[in-house]
Amino acid sequence: MNRRYFLAGATAAGVSTALPSSAAKSIDYTQTGAQVIGGSAGQDGYMFPAEWARHEQTLMQFPSPQNWPRRQLKAARKEWANVANLVAEYEPVTMAVRPQDHAAAQAMLSNQIKLIEMPLNDAWSRDSGPMIVQNRAGDRRIAGFTFNGWGNKFPPYSADQLAKGRFAAHLDMPMYQSDLVLEGGAVAFDGQGTILTTEECLLHKNRNPGWTKAQVEAELKTQLGADKVIWLPKGLTPDPITDGHVDGIAAFAAPGVVLLHTIHEAGDPNTAITAAAKRVLENTTDARGRRFEIIEIPLTSFDVVHMNFYICNGAVVVPISGKPSEDNTPLAIIREAFPRHKVHGVSGRMIGGGGGGVHCITQQIPAV
Repeated sequence: MNRRYFLAGATAAGVSTALPSSAAKSIDYTQTGAQVIGGSAGQDGYMFPAEWARHEQTLMQFPSPQNWPRRQLKAARKEWANVANLVAEYEPVTMAVRPQDHAAAQAMLSNQIKLIEMPLNDAWSRDSGPMIVQNRAGDRRIAGFTFNGWGNKFPPYSADQLAKGRFAAHLDMPMYQSDLVLEGGAVAFDGQGTILTTEECLLHKNRNPGWTKAQVEAELKTQLGADKVIWLPKGLTPDPITDGHVDGIAAFAAPGVVLLHTIHEAGDPNTAITAAAKRVLENTTDARGRRFEIIEIPLTSFDVVHMNFYICNGAVVVPISGKPSEDNTPLAIIREAFPRHKVHGVSGRMIGGGGGGVHCITQQIPAV
C-alpha cells in the first residue's frame, strides 16, 4: 500500500543547546562501508549548497513493493521513471534499486541512467538519501542525519535508514553523523547560510522528543554550515505523512527570493497556515540581512503540490495534475521565477498519492 493509503487505514490505530539525553540512538553504519568521521560540516568549513548550484548528478531510488499496493506499483514506477528519464536529459542520474527489481528498473529507464543495487524499503531519496555538503575547495561530504520512517509510521525502514551510508560508500564520500532526526524535505537552503524549515515537523514528538527548538536549531547550523534558521509554523494540511515538510509550502528561487504557496478560501485551514508563513517571511531577513521578495503560487490542486519541484542543471521539473485549470498558473509563475531554466511539468499524481512530489524523490550531488 502507498503511504497515504496506509495512513488512511491506520489512523485508528533560555535554553541550553547541548544535545538532549533523549536523542535518538546512534545508527551503526559499519555494515554499509561508509567512512563515518567526527566533527561537523560547519566546524570544518562545509555547507549545504543551493539547489540551483551546478550538479554532478541526481540520486534516486526505484519504488519497491513494500509501501505500494500491487495494482499501483507499476504506475508509481512509471512516474518515477518519467522523472528520472527527464532529469537524465540535463544531468547524470544514478538510481538505487533492489537486486530483485533490477530488471524492472532497466526496462523502464533510459540507458543513460546508472543503476546501483542496495537494500531499500521505499523510494523517497530526498528524505532517506544523503544530504551532501561542500567546502570552498569543492570537497564534498555527507551530513548523516537520522531517518526514522517519518516518525516511525512505516516500519520496517531499516534498509532506508542505512541508505545514506550505502550511498556514502558508493560515492566514496566521508560522512558525518547526527542523532537529529531530519528528512531532506524538511529543510530548504539559499546557499548563503539561510535554512527554511517548519516547527510542525522538526519539533514533532515523533521526530525529536526531548530536543528543544534551540537545540534543533543549533544542530542544523553546525551540521549544515548555516548561519540562520527561519521557522515557519506549519506546512500544508492534511499531511499525516511528513508532518509539514517545508518543501510542500515554500522554496527558495534565489538568495532573498522565496516562493510560497498561498490560498484565500474561507474554511480551508491552509488559508491561515499560508498567511502565517507569509507573516514570518515578511518580518524577518535572511542570513545576510536581506528582506525577502515573496512570490506567491496559488495552491490549486489536491492531487499534486506544484511547490514540490526539483531544480536540475538547466531545468525545473514540476509535478502536475494534468488539469490545465490547476497547472497553468503555477507553471507560469515558476517559469517567471526561473527565467534561465526550462520548466517541465510531469505527471505527479501517483507520487502525490504516495505523499510527495518530484522534490521528494530526487537528491542532488553538487558539482566540484
